[in-house]
Amino acid sequence: MTFGAITALAEDDGDGHPFAQLQRIAELRSELDRLEAATVRRARNDGMSWQLIATALGVSKQAVHKKYGRR
Repeated sequence: MTFGAITALAEDDGDGHPFAQLQRIAELRSELDRLEAATVRRARNDGMSWQLIATALGVSKQAVHKKYGRR
């Protein structure tokens, strides 16, 4: 899924029913998690440090390394 598709999914309020909105939120979270993992992989392959990745994500170096360092 691309950024555009994520944006479209986020902006689609469907029928406005809370259950449908919660399902969209879960789908968005899943897509964003996949996008984040792929981007972290690309950043590491390009030589970006764990510290710089952590700063960009707003987390500690330890947190980002624990989440992605052993993949």
